[in-house]
Amino acid sequence: MDVDMFDNIKAAIFDLDGTLVDSMWVWKDIDEQDFKMHGLTVPEGFQASISGMSFTETAQYIKKTYPFFTETVEEMKEKWNRMAQESYRTRVMLKPGAYDFLVYLKEKGIKTGVASSNYIGLVETVLEARGVRHMFDSIHTSCEVPHGKPEPDIYLLVAKDLGIEPENCLVFEDILEGIEAGKRAGMRTCAIADDASADTWERKCTEADYAIRDYTELTLL
Repeated sequence: MDVDMFDNIKAAIFDLDGTLVDSMWVWKDIDEQDFKMHGLTVPEGFQASISGMSFTETAQYIKKTYPFFTETVEEMKEKWNRMAQESYRTRVMLKPGAYDFLVYLKEKGIKTGVASSNYIGLVETVLEARGVRHMFDSIHTSCEVPHGKPEPDIYLLVAKDLGIEPENCLVFEDILEGIEAGKRAGMRTCAIADDASADTWERKCTEADYAIRDYTELTLL
């Protein structure tokens, strides 16, 4: 472990999907099902176009861009929640080494938070199912703030809830927009690898203060 990484760090704040849990495959499947219901395939670059958006912002974007989606924003969010619930409860797992790393942080007295773009019900479902909900001192989603990532709003909200100044927070993120959000919040950032964003790995390593393939790199002392 890079000792300097935790100098003056009093809180670790995690994105959820692709960062703390291996779940991006769920959304690829849901996107394919959603567009198939309208007799279409997912447009090229669709995932990149919604990267970092909150659940609400994603629904608003889809309705504006693809008028054949006639549900309301709230109906779309509820539909996605229903489609993802079972996978988040039974199939979405923690990233390698994540559990042991959370234990390490708690032993060191470092506060922990989740700053997710996902739906709060799915966040709570997967953390409860994987037995780590009690390890987090603060959990919030981007639907609670004016703007999703790359704006810093969600990270600033979690830091405020934790009672920790931004400069004493370390953000873990799998996407460029999330890394930028953490940096805009005045926090240190650590990129984590994920298959869904593998094509941006080099850029993430450049943008973030630190980069890891998985959390075992931080628990193998």
